[in-house]
Amino acid sequence: MKTTKILTILVLALGLVAEIANADFTFGTPTDLGPVVNTSAGDAQPSTSVDGLSLYFASGRPGGYGIYLVDIWVTKRETTNEEWDLPVNLGPTVNSGAVEASPSISADGLSLFFCDCLRGAILPKRPDGYGNGDLWVTTRTTKDDDWGPPVNLGPVINSSAHDDEPDISTDGLSLYFSSERSDGLNGLDLWVTTRATKDDDWGNPVNLGPKVNSSADDNCPSISADDLALFFASRRPGGQGQWDLWLTTRRTKYDDWGSPVNLGPIINDSGNDFGPEISHDGSTLYFCTHRIGTGDADLWQASIEPVVDLNTDGIIDSADMCIMVDHWGEDYSLCDIGPMPWGDGIVDVQDLIVLAEHLFEEFPPAEIEPAE
Repeated sequence: MKTTKILTILVLALGLVAEIANADFTFGTPTDLGPVVNTSAGDAQPSTSVDGLSLYFASGRPGGYGIYLVDIWVTKRETTNEEWDLPVNLGPTVNSGAVEASPSISADGLSLFFCDCLRGAILPKRPDGYGNGDLWVTTRTTKDDDWGPPVNLGPVINSSAHDDEPDISTDGLSLYFSSERSDGLNGLDLWVTTRATKDDDWGNPVNLGPKVNSSADDNCPSISADDLALFFASRRPGGQGQWDLWLTTRRTKYDDWGSPVNLGPIINDSGNDFGPEISHDGSTLYFCTHRIGTGDADLWQASIEPVVDLNTDGIIDSADMCIMVDHWGEDYSLCDIGPMPWGDGIVDVQDLIVLAEHLFEEFPPAEIEPAE
């Protein structure tokens, strides 16, 4: 009876088309976003809109404002299957003679958070700041309007030290960032500030703690749309290069974060890999990299490849479905493959939808351990 019921659900799931990635996953070969987007100057810190049609980033290319030219730019495309257009500078209302970097676009597209600093560089900051680098936000009434004058996030969030790399959650109620304030663990740590509603003030920042932060620098947080995965960059031991990309996950947004996992040699190089950005649907990882043998940092992307061949026999078929049926309703990581790459803590119809999308496809055995 249980199997019959699940088979019925599978038939229904086959009729559902969802852009969903897989929890037991590996990455496709990383690719450079190309010469239309990247330049010989530094291009870094990507942030994508919910629909995947706008990509904000920081760049030191010609055409910026001020002596140091580190500004926020945006490139757009008509559909997610098309190439990115020539990037456009956000203009002098947002960009200034100081540094504007690390943009993070809100889910509604009406708020853009950023910082006015590059750590380790003695560069001019925006006036009326609080420390060696501050977090700011610019807003607009509609996505067709111009961006308004940036507003400093204030002394509750900004400290007398270096505050950097903001990343806003999809619901707009959590803001992750990095800071080297004195009450952290060591160097740059990851922090989060929250608010009850978008009309409320931000609360006191909270350090993500020693399970996530290390004795080395931890930077560049990127929170997933479901609030269950946090990508970030770190100089901690166990990586491939100087800066590597790491991932920590949690079962629910109320649980503690788990031990971080290195994204491995497919993504991380022996040089510097940083500035991760996970697409809203969980299917693409954007990041910036200064790979050995290349020039300054460029923007890259890698697809997140689903691993739904649960028994690793080379094809997704009824045998895999039976494995899922056997663990229906359980917290079983092998089968917890939806709706996002890291699962949601239970084997249910969301996972069945992912399996159905790949039914009867041939698939090579997984080459890396699944993320936990």
